[in-house]
Amino acid sequence: MSTVKNNFDDIRSFRDHEVKTIINELLNDSHFKAAAEPAIHPITWEQMSIAMRNSTTVTAFQRNVIVPVLMQLIKRTTTETVLLNSDKVKKGGHVLISNHRDIVLDAAYLNVLLHAHQIETAEIAAGDNLLAYPWIEKIMRLNKTFLVKRSVGVRQMLEQSKHLSDYIHDTIKRRKQSVWIAQREGRAKDSNDKTQTAMLKMLALHNSSHALATLKELSIVPLAISYELDPTDYLKAKELQQKRDNPDFKKSKADDVLSMMTGIMGFKGNVVFQFGDCINHALNAMPIDTPKNEVIEKTALLIDSEIYKNYVFFPFNYVAYDMMMNESKFVSEYTEEGKQKFEAYLQGQIDKIDLPNKDVDYLRNKIIEMYANPLKNHLSAK
Repeated sequence: MSTVKNNFDDIRSFRDHEVKTIINELLNDSHFKAAAEPAIHPITWEQMSIAMRNSTTVTAFQRNVIVPVLMQLIKRTTTETVLLNSDKVKKGGHVLISNHRDIVLDAAYLNVLLHAHQIETAEIAAGDNLLAYPWIEKIMRLNKTFLVKRSVGVRQMLEQSKHLSDYIHDTIKRRKQSVWIAQREGRAKDSNDKTQTAMLKMLALHNSSHALATLKELSIVPLAISYELDPTDYLKAKELQQKRDNPDFKKSKADDVLSMMTGIMGFKGNVVFQFGDCINHALNAMPIDTPKNEVIEKTALLIDSEIYKNYVFFPFNYVAYDMMMNESKFVSEYTEEGKQKFEAYLQGQIDKIDLPNKDVDYLRNKIIEMYANPLKNHLSAK
């Protein structure tokens, strides 16, 4: 193994020569079986075990195991899931930066869709806070995931961020392998998607004295993810009230697991992934001596604009926008029956929230915002 690979052993995805060992470890892990068996239905444990043992490379594992399982999930939990503008990433070696709707499925669905379009799947950035059990880390790293270490001290954070930046640049430039990363740590609870400058600063750390050139090397392509329904909307609203009432509130591991499982198993309606344009054409227009902080700020705005322009909207988005703005701008995009359907949906989601001091008006407004804000941002970008 080369020195470069050894340097990233603590965070990198698994490679082909490790696949057989990791699969054997997973198949002998009772905790993995207990979690996987109900999730893969109607595929049986025996069928999945055979498919796993027949996979000797990462690509084969994704093709034989991950894609069939996720295709079953897509059939059960979505009306349709599509990828638009795939021609923008035909050639590998892009950083794909998207808004963040689902803890697990944003990247997982993207790779299924890339596979269907015969485009090489992307490596996936995932926070180590999601890896609650050893089998989760193994299955994710086997599925082209690399780790973002969040549980380190303040002193180590800069060092870890530089390490991560070096890995992403090596993956893009040397391995010609695309990488997916969310535009922010954690999901935007109100769907008001904005790229965190901290994430872009991390990407530039590889050569921070030349931030503009360093970001251009990554060929960043923004990606807009649009879910017709967000099964976790009521959990996000609940968390927003908990944080409003107690600024020190922190979610428990059980809360994270509930969010993950609700997002995975809940019904999402139509799901659309749409790529925007590579932002290099805009970065090329910046003077080479643009100060680093200005480069970072302008790059964040470029990514946001491309994401906003490429959202796809559904009747609930139009109803929610008109309700939030108290107007009838988009009344032609939905029927009275459609409006009543959204009202009934809102009430049903609020009914699921179990809080002793439940603020119904606040929770209702927060869920409305989740469906209205993407459209509001889209209009501002246009």
